[in-house]
Amino acid sequence: MAALDWFATDVAAPLPAPQRRTRPQAAPRPRRRAQGRRLTGGIVWVTAFAVLLAGVVAINVAVLRVNMSVNQLNKQQLELQAENATLASQVSSADSSLRIEQTARRLGLVPAPASDTNYLDLGK
Repeated sequence: MAALDWFATDVAAPLPAPQRRTRPQAAPRPRRRAQGRRLTGGIVWVTAFAVLLAGVVAINVAVLRVNMSVNQLNKQQLELQAENATLASQVSSADSSLRIEQTARRLGLVPAPASDTNYLDLGK
């Protein structure tokens, strides 16, 4: 085993690094990029997406307006049904025989006696 002297002054020189063969480099070629086409394609997609979103918003607004008008018509229908029920009740009470008899007595009319009733035969 070899001993290691930490305080020795002569140190071996490092080994030379292996040399690589390098090719002579040519002048870098400029890259051709289709930036105009790429940018145009992006603009087209963004525009198409914006048009689609505007269409969705327009459809939602139209549906909201239709729903509001349907709700208003439903409310109006309920009011008219209640009014029809009230009018039907008034017609029913005005059509009752007791009310007609009371109105006739107020006007001075009296019912005919049953003994004065006669029938006519109009068929022959």
